[in-house]
Amino acid sequence: MKWRLRLMMLFEYAIWGAWYVTVGTWLGKTLHFSGQEIGAIAGTTAIGAMISPLFVGLLADRLFDTRRVLVALHVIGAVLLVIAAQQRSFSVLYAALLAYSLCYMPTLALTTSLAMRHIKDPQEEFGAIRVFGTIGWIVVGLIVGAWGVEATASPLHLAAALSVVMAGYCFTLPSTPPLARNQRFELRHALPLESLHLLRDRSMAVFALASFLICIPLQFYYAFTNLFLNEIGVVNAAGKMTGGQMSEILCMLLIPWFFRRLGVKYMLAVGMLAWVLRYVMFAFGGTGELMWMLWLGIILHGICFDFFFVVGQIYIDREAPSALRAATQGLITFLTYGLGMFVGSWMSGLVVDTYATTGVHDWRAIWLIAGACAALVLVLFVLMFKDRKGSVGNPVAVAD
Repeated sequence: MKWRLRLMMLFEYAIWGAWYVTVGTWLGKTLHFSGQEIGAIAGTTAIGAMISPLFVGLLADRLFDTRRVLVALHVIGAVLLVIAAQQRSFSVLYAALLAYSLCYMPTLALTTSLAMRHIKDPQEEFGAIRVFGTIGWIVVGLIVGAWGVEATASPLHLAAALSVVMAGYCFTLPSTPPLARNQRFELRHALPLESLHLLRDRSMAVFALASFLICIPLQFYYAFTNLFLNEIGVVNAAGKMTGGQMSEILCMLLIPWFFRRLGVKYMLAVGMLAWVLRYVMFAFGGTGELMWMLWLGIILHGICFDFFFVVGQIYIDREAPSALRAATQGLITFLTYGLGMFVGSWMSGLVVDTYATTGVHDWRAIWLIAGACAALVLVLFVLMFKDRKGSVGNPVAVAD
């Protein structure tokens, strides 16, 4: 069973990694879209993340077997990806990828919930299953990079093919019928409104605000790093960017060790500091002798992601009442992958356009602005956040 679930995660995240990393390069270098247009298309997944709870709450929880929902969404998604790959105008391409994101983003939660239903101890077993999603992202990134098609629509076709494979594979997964078939659906079941009162606590409110704000500079990385690396002449940029996911796996293993020594507050702070350092490395790095700075900026992704998002999930699980943990996790997901990255898509595109002259980008200025935004969030967080239950070197912070 566990290997079946691991393969499910591998296919699920390989689909996303196949097209999302390099789409900005295709849009910028081949279709000559503006920065705001590239940012808007990158932000389609954020809109999908904001709306996806409605799909999950209504379709899988109350109406259909999760497998069937996954099959339908991935088949429709494959068709939409093929349609998107044929487009050359912004409006039609945006509409196609927005429709696709509305299909794909719910499947992230659906695969997670399906896996949770079929393992005995999610807290102990889920990590070893979910990590195969990261492996899938790495493998497909290496393939796209070696293939040399980053500035073409081929990654979209690859993602479409993987979607069809995933749809077929879903038929082999265990039956997962809805648990709330006979319960009346209400909006509060889909939206995490009931967890809003937790934001009355200052520390939780500061954490929620920081989570939203830090995702604004994050979108600079997702939307424009591949375009940046290709423009400055980095060979096999997509393959090199998988170093970020490789470091993510290593950092995931090191979290317990750092947790015992730093506690929640300083692990979150180190995660945000890594974002600042990453953008500084990008601003002053380059090919040749300065390539080590670009490598360091990419590898820092493991600390950036794990030390903030994964530790943040642990913090929420510790602070929220058991009855509201899922709802609170949903609220933070809405604020980060939804609202935060949507605003980041708009802002990053605006900044990229501001520092572009006749198709040439001033990447140093762009990355320093992203780094300054991350630094501002870091300072506000360190000054305002207090971890009541643990401090540096206090193992209670892990045990609670």
